[in-house]
Parts: sequence; C-alpha cells; structure tokens
Amino acid sequence: METTAVAPAVFAPAQRDRATVYVTAAAVVALVALPWAMTGGPSALMRAAGGARDLWPLLAGAVAALVFAWREWDRATAIAAAFGVVWTLGAALAVGHTGPSFGWGAAIALSALTVAFARALARRGVFAGDPTVSTIVVVIAALLVIFIFYPVAKVLLAALFDADGRFAPQLAAQRLLTEDIWGLGCFGGGTRCGVAINSAMLAALVGLLSTLLGLVFALVVQRGGRRYAGMLKLMSILPIVTPPFVIALALVVLFGRTGLVTGWLEACCGIPRSRWLYGLPGVAIAQLITFSPIAFMILYGALSAISPALEEAAQTLRASRARVFRTVTWPLLRPALANAFLLGFVESLADFGNPIVLAGNYDVLSTKIFFAVAGAQHDPGRAAALAAVLLGLTLLAFYLQQRWIGRLSYVTVTGKGDGGLPGKLPKPLWNACFTIACAWIAFTLACYVIIFIGGFVKDIGRGDMTMTFRHFLAGFGIAFDNPAGMFTGSAWDSLFNTMLVAAISAPLTAAVGLLSAYVITRHRFVGRRAFEFLTMVSFAIPGTVIGVSYIVAFNVAPLELTGGMAILVLCFVFRNMPVGVRAGIAALAQIDKTLDEASSTLRASTVRTLREVILPLLRPAILATLVFSFTHAMTAVSAVIFLATAKYNLATVYVINRVEAGEYPLAIAYSAVLILVMLVVLLAMQRLIGETKLGRRPAAPAIVTGN
Repeated sequence: METTAVAPAVFAPAQRDRATVYVTAAAVVALVALPWAMTGGPSALMRAAGGARDLWPLLAGAVAALVFAWREWDRATAIAAAFGVVWTLGAALAVGHTGPSFGWGAAIALSALTVAFARALARRGVFAGDPTVSTIVVVIAALLVIFIFYPVAKVLLAALFDADGRFAPQLAAQRLLTEDIWGLGCFGGGTRCGVAINSAMLAALVGLLSTLLGLVFALVVQRGGRRYAGMLKLMSILPIVTPPFVIALALVVLFGRTGLVTGWLEACCGIPRSRWLYGLPGVAIAQLITFSPIAFMILYGALSAISPALEEAAQTLRASRARVFRTVTWPLLRPALANAFLLGFVESLADFGNPIVLAGNYDVLSTKIFFAVAGAQHDPGRAAALAAVLLGLTLLAFYLQQRWIGRLSYVTVTGKGDGGLPGKLPKPLWNACFTIACAWIAFTLACYVIIFIGGFVKDIGRGDMTMTFRHFLAGFGIAFDNPAGMFTGSAWDSLFNTMLVAAISAPLTAAVGLLSAYVITRHRFVGRRAFEFLTMVSFAIPGTVIGVSYIVAFNVAPLELTGGMAILVLCFVFRNMPVGVRAGIAALAQIDKTLDEASSTLRASTVRTLREVILPLLRPAILATLVFSFTHAMTAVSAVIFLATAKYNLATVYVINRVEAGEYPLAIAYSAVLILVMLVVLLAMQRLIGETKLGRRPAAPAIVTGN
C-alpha cells in the first residue's frame, strides 16, 4: 500500500489578525501623542521634528509595522517591529547617560512593538503558530534580559577591568583562582576552606535537610488525618513570614555565648559556654527554619496530586505499605523533591541575613560579595568574580537536578475519573515523621516565643525582663486626637510602603512565574531549555549584587528608575519569579497534557484553556508563589538596602538601621508586628484561593496502625 507523507500544518488564519494591528497602532499613537522622556515634554514625533534624528528610524519602523500588519505581511511586520526596538535601544545605550530617560511614550511604544514582533513570529509558524505562547515567551525573555542580564552584565564586566579602569582580562583569572575561594584546608587538617567550598557545603546540607523536613511535614499533614493538619500547616509556614535576620537574632538570644539556654545549661549541668552557634551549625539551623516551609508547600501540593488509585492498585496486588511508598509514592515525588532541593540549595547560596549574623569565621559568598561592594575594601572586580562563582554553583545544581529527574513521565492527574483513598504510611515511617515534626515545631516555637517576648521587655538581649510597651509605642504610636497625623510612630511609613510594594509585586511575580512554567512544560520550541535557564538565573545571584547592579544600570539614562517605587517592584518580581517557575513546573509535571488537548479539540483558545483548565489545578502552586513573593517583598534585605530611599523606605531597611543603632528591642518589636501582619495576609490568601479539588473521596480520619 502506497503511503503519502503529510506536510506539517502551517498557521494560516482565516481572518485578519486584528490584535497585531491594534498593538502596532498603539505604538504609533504613543510615539505621536505621549511624552518620550521621563521628565515629560514633547512626543517622539515632535522630538524628531526638532532635530532628534535618532528617533526617525523608530518612527519609520512603527509606521511600517502598522502597514504590514494591516496587509498581513507577517515577515515584514516582524522585521519592522524588531528593527524599531533594536535601533532605539542600541542608540540609547550608545548615547548613554547624556541622552533622555525613557518615559511613558517610549515604554508603551517599545512594549507594543515587542508584542507585535511576537505575534508576527507566531503567524509565520514559530511556536506552533500559537500567538499567546509566542507573546509569553518573547515578552518574558525580553524582560529578563532588561532587568536581570543587562544590570548584572554591567557589574560582571568589572571583573575584566583593574582599579584604574583599564581592560585586564588576566586579572579576572587571578581573581577567580585564589586560595580563599577554592581552598580545601578544612579537609586536610587546616582551619578553613575557601569561600566557594564553604558555600557549596552549606547549600548542599540545607538543600537536603530542608527537602527532607518539607517531606516530613507534607506526609504528616496529607497522610496523617485532619487532627494535625491545621496546626502543622500554620507552624510550617510561620518561618516564611519572618525577616531572615530575626531567626538568627532569636538563636543568638537562646544559644549564644550569653544566651538564655547557654546560661541555664552552665548553671544546671555545668556545661561551659562556647561559640558553637557561630559558623556552619548556626547558619544551617537558621536557614533550615527559614527555607523548609517552601519545600513543604511544594511537596504538599505534589503529594496531594498523586492519584490514590495507583496506591490502591499496588495494595490490591498485596504490596506492603513500605513497598507501596517505595515503589509508587516516592518515584512520583521525584520532580517535586528535585525542585524543592534546587530551591533550598539556591536560597542558601543567596541568603545574606542569616550569615551576616551567625557566620562568624565561616565565610560564605553572599557576605563576601557584600563586603567587597559596600565594605572598606570596595573592590567591584572581586565582587564580580565571586558572583561568577556563585552562578557556576547554581548551574551545577540545575544540571544535576535535570539528570536526576530524567525523561520519565510523572503524570498522575488525568481527565479520567479518579477515586480511592491515599495509602497509609508504614507505621515506623509515620512515627518517625510525627516525632520529627513535633520536635521541630517545638524548637521553632521557642524561637518565636523569644521574638514576641523581646518586644515586651526592656532588653531581652541583656537579660532585663522588665515589662514595657515603649518599643511598640515608639514604632507604632497612634494619636487618636489628631486624625490628620494620627500615625505618630516612626515605623508606620516604612510599613505602609512595604505593604504597598508587596501587594503590587506578588501577583505580578505569580503571573510571570506560572506563565513561564506553562510554556516550559506544555510547549516545545527552539530554545526552551535556554528559556528555562533564563527564568532561574536571578536566584543564582545574591541580592546584594542585584541591588548594586540595579543602582549601576538604572541610575542613569536611558532606564532611569532609581528613587521611585517602580524599581523596588521590578527588583522583587524578577528576583522572586523562579519560585513561581519551579512550583508551576512541579505541579504541571503531574497534570496530563490530554486535558489541554481536549480543551483545544473543543476549539478553546490557549488563554481560555489556561483560565478554565490549568489554573484551577494549579492552586497549590499559585498559593506557594503568592506566599513566597509577598513575604519576600516584606522581608527582603540585601537586594533593597541599596534601592530604598527616604520617600520609599522599607520595613527591613528600618529594622537594619535600628540594629545598627543598637536598638534591638525596637527591631524585635517591629519584626513581631511584621509577622502578625503577614500571617493575616497569608491566611486571607489561602482562604481566597482555596485548594485544588480533584473529586476524590475524603481521607480516613484516623491512622490505621500495623505494618
């Protein structure tokens, strides 16, 4: 029988692509009617007519793109739109700080032309002819280049120049291959290892232990019955809402050389005081308290999505509970486990607040970079070299994660009916998980008791436990007799600014992260792996470097953003989006693609499929992203300490200033208020979003004992 090869389908719309016409028209209107510069003034057309000849190519490109889009000449539309954007950015960077800063006219015109370029590519058959996917990939990639790669590249280039500004590439090699970075002295009888070795060991330890702790909490909550779920969920997310250095301060108050527990052990048991807390043990404990909740939220969502029918089938074949867990449950958790470890590893590398308090002589990359930039040495070249090492460690972790997951399928949520009860844990495993969870919660509670008591006593750090409210009144005093200026406390302005920035950045972070995860997992296109890597790069760079790079890149034209709220929002969005990406990838790995295909078969658009099929199944990932992005915007230190201003001061900057001034009780009191505010917001988010409903029978209320 003779067969005939069928050519692949090419996107050929039956009607005019009105959306591309509209966006190119918006670009032309912005160039004609809106101010080009940030300071206001004439539009791009008026500037060009007044002698700004570098704007004529942009105007010509925008008008040509509009004409070509109207005539449906897709290749010409893409070329014209890309030419206008590339010419404008190249000309602005060539002029540098002597040119005008982009205003609303420039922002709208360049954004519209970028969208037009993406849609024209889709009409040419790229991205399988899907304009929504094309727009998501092109726009997010462009934003990542502008707000991650461009500023960081300007800082990294400093590694190739000496102190006098001369190009010296050999100096970069000298900075990268020093003993204090790669030394292995701690393994050969010496006292110290290099800063890269220290950071890698700390990150691997924290990544592994935080993943295991997150799995323990997820198993207890999801498989342990309703009796413990509420309390364990609350306690597991409590560290997320805590400023990073506060846990470190609580550990110092408890276990430092003059700590409460240290003093009690000396008086009761004769155990001498020591400085064991300062170094790897203290930093690891603080980071575990801080980062384990993220692993829990990822693993809880993945564990909830595992089909109980698979575990029941194994039990029907007379498999023991231990074998069901080992051969069914554990393999299906591999994507979530890998993502949880990767996030814990990268978060530990980038953490600044805990090491700055507890590291002591245990040097790590994040603090070394901070002191290279802001310390007395002020060596941007060394900071750039250390940042490159940090990026290399993250790339290695990303590669190993991909190797471990492999190319296997982990789908457990399909369009078919689903029934069954989740498999019970083996009794020894359940007992171990419950014991570990209770012990860790008790330890965490002790830290938080110290935090809340510290705000109500005169000076807990010096052992003065006299009750007082003066710390709260100093920060959050209210004058009810003066409605115009009733918020008299010194902390109110920073709290209001922080909540506003967090409220704006959190949904933007969730949208960018989850859309990125959707196109990565659901669509195949050239450069998909590179795009996935782009979405993770910002976590590889410590917040200190991000803050400094934003100052360097966005303090002058053409993208002059410093001093306003926009730069704070942008910093948080692109700093925190990897959590949304990894949480979305872990969740989508368990949702069968046939659900998308069924929606497409019913002629639903990609947007409608996202809204009505995918997003309802991604509620755990959405909640994890919103929680993480909101709380990190409320508690971030290193990235924004360079960006906050007197007008837009933030809570963590205020607390750091109080610590530097020696006002520890006021700093602790403010931290307690922050924790309470964020707890209320997080519970409201969880109530509003809810959980994924998969139509399964409820789990049994009690644990059945036995093997």
